[in-house]
Amino acid sequence: MFSGILRKSGQKLLGQLQQKTRTTFATSSKLRAGYALEWSTNAKFNKLVLDKYMCLPTPDCKCQVKYIWIDGTGENLRGKTRTLDFVPSCYEEVPKWSYDGSSCFQAHGEDTDIFLIPVAMYKDPFRRGNNKLVLCETYDKDLQPTSTNHRAACADAVRKICKHEPQFGLEQEYQLMDADHRPLGWPAMRGEPEVTGLCYCGVGSNNVVGRDIVEAHYRACLYAGLDIAGSNAEVTYGQWEFQIGVSDGIKGPDDLWMGRFILNRMAEEFGVWISYHPKLFPNWNGAGCHTNFSTKEMRDDGGLKVIEECICKLSKRHKEHMKRYDPKCGEYNKLRLTGLHETSSMDVFTHAVGNRSSSVRIHRETVAKKKGYFEDRRPSSNCDPYAVCDAIVRTCYLDEC
Repeated sequence: MFSGILRKSGQKLLGQLQQKTRTTFATSSKLRAGYALEWSTNAKFNKLVLDKYMCLPTPDCKCQVKYIWIDGTGENLRGKTRTLDFVPSCYEEVPKWSYDGSSCFQAHGEDTDIFLIPVAMYKDPFRRGNNKLVLCETYDKDLQPTSTNHRAACADAVRKICKHEPQFGLEQEYQLMDADHRPLGWPAMRGEPEVTGLCYCGVGSNNVVGRDIVEAHYRACLYAGLDIAGSNAEVTYGQWEFQIGVSDGIKGPDDLWMGRFILNRMAEEFGVWISYHPKLFPNWNGAGCHTNFSTKEMRDDGGLKVIEECICKLSKRHKEHMKRYDPKCGEYNKLRLTGLHETSSMDVFTHAVGNRSSSVRIHRETVAKKKGYFEDRRPSSNCDPYAVCDAIVRTCYLDEC
């Protein structure tokens, strides 16, 4: 009898604790986010002190140019600043430069110079004024593209089909992370938050966290001149997405890389960092970089037939594309493309109308109008969009991959 009383008391206490956990999740998440910002080294700096110096006038004839490039990992961006004695009006006016490739996983031995070739220029949302951000391609000592310079091939493929007027739309998913390498807002000592189904496009601090960073990033991208189309909270708590495009040709992947740089740089100021890992946790939705593609023929009346022909070509080169859709030749996507959590199977190509669990999705509006675009949902969130767009163009229009 006594043991029965204890058992009932224990069950009641357990129920009370579970209820308390559910009802206080919003509060604990807010505290967790505050903890992350408070204890981050970057966030400790007084930004008002920096503003005092950033407001200092600079000579009209000079500007600071931030050179930005993809390093030898194929995932990470690097950057360094140079003063110019003039204000460039286009990227072609920005001089070439170089850097130490041995410190960026791109060179060994004594000959370590890697050359930076400017390919796109943007207004600098951090320094403002006449200052610029410049995206660069990387070339080795023989002036050949480095192993992670996939832009050169992508630009070549896009040029070859320029008469078809290719356009790309890219959907970049990412996870906000705190100073302890935990997803921002997740409970510190209780593992994972409760799955509520309310995070996607959610509102309220119990459903989303980090909106300040998202809004700041959005405005910075608009100021810089990116074709940013939108943003929204995603299925996992602390996960967000921003969209680039629809953009003509190479500008789509250019803008995505610059959008990543601005996001990473913005996160510094808020004391957090950005994870583009495709599958951080097995029981939560992963992260992708869904890629939308169309050409003039697809957008014209009757274009649905062209879309279906391209999807047929993609189905025949599924394995080749999977090797190019993440930086580890498919190893990342093995974790993400399981057939669960709105993903297709890594091993089987599928396509469907409106189905987010297919490899390639056709929007219902495209079917209704019999023209439009298709969405390739296979690329991972940390993919190189140059490699992805290059593969799609070469398969669909150049009959190569």
